[in-house]
Amino acid sequence: MLRPLTLVCLTAWPAMACETALLLSIDVSGSIDSADYRLQTEGLSAALSDPEVAEALVRGQVALAVVQWSGTAQQDLALPWQRMLTPGAVTSFASRAAAMPRAFKGSDTAVGEGLRFALSQFAAVPDCTRQVIDVSGDGQENAGFTDARARSEAVAAGVMINAIAIEEPGPAFPITNYYRNWIISPGGFVVTARGLRDYAETLRLKLLRELVTTIG
Repeated sequence: MLRPLTLVCLTAWPAMACETALLLSIDVSGSIDSADYRLQTEGLSAALSDPEVAEALVRGQVALAVVQWSGTAQQDLALPWQRMLTPGAVTSFASRAAAMPRAFKGSDTAVGEGLRFALSQFAAVPDCTRQVIDVSGDGQENAGFTDARARSEAVAAGVMINAIAIEEPGPAFPITNYYRNWIISPGGFVVTARGLRDYAETLRLKLLRELVTTIG
């Protein structure tokens, strides 16, 4: 007969549940040129590689995916869901993000269609406690015109929408105000990057706000 201590040693510890399914949805519409696209993907890779962000991703067993979106019927799951179970998984995902090819070029900005496509991806990660769309873009919707409806659908499904508004230098914040008024869900938030060169640091701080506060 095995002693209780032996039984404990032979019993596998249950895996930690997925804390958050985080879908990073990036704008590749016509206003994003090739240099801007590279700044966006390299910024995404740099933010994920930050030691504090990487630690939070692994600690929460976060599931990550990346969607690229542009005009109507132009959405692509560029990086499918991957669980951040180890530091190596984060490093691998960050490297793939930096190298991923652009799915679309030179088209409209259908924010709502991009949100709806992103929302449909969460069926693959039903065990995650929280589901978050992290959308970034530099323009207001000019095609499809489903942004308000898409936000309502996300709210009804219990999916949080946060945003990064990419603004031109200057005193005005038209994209920030658009995302705040029309895109983010109740309880969500929008942060502002002043140009794409500010994108990596803005995203890093945004990820920490989404992950560290929740997990801690």
